[in-house]
Formats: sequence, structure tokens, C-alpha cells
Amino acid sequence: MSDSVKTKVIAIIAEQAMLDVTEVSLDASLDDLGVDSLGLVEAVFAIEETFDVQVPFNANETQNSDFDISTVKSMIAAVENLVAET
Repeated sequence: MSDSVKTKVIAIIAEQAMLDVTEVSLDASLDDLGVDSLGLVEAVFAIEETFDVQVPFNANETQNSDFDISTVKSMIAAVENLVAET
């Protein structure tokens, strides 16, 4: 897990959850952190802008997405995969 990607993704999630980055656990889900669907969409946009990637994500069909949002750790791994593809 790249520290740079990890740090930036956690910062994005923390901002959407209105939490300090130290309060974001890798095993937490976005629901656990209080991130609602709008916050999720905003986080996806921020990830795309920050890493210059295109996230294959449909907020209405998260179960059918290749972008795993089940935990913070899985989101970081998904972003790392997208960054590696560019």
C-alpha cells in the first residue's frame, strides 16, 4: 500500500466524514464513518481529480462496481490499482 495514495485517500474520506484523519480506520466502512451517498460521490470526484484517474463507479449500483468501497482499505487498494494502470 503506497503511503502517498493511502494518505491522500484517507484525507479525502476524512473531509467527507468531517473527521480528523486520525479517526479514519482502515477497516471502517463509509457508513461507519458517517459518509452518506452524496459524500461518497464527492469523494469519488475528489479521488479522480487528485490522482487524475477515472473511477469506474456508479453510486446507484455500488454492488455492481469494480471500485470496491466496502472499507477504507479496499478503497485505497482500488485507487492504487487505477493509478498503476495509468
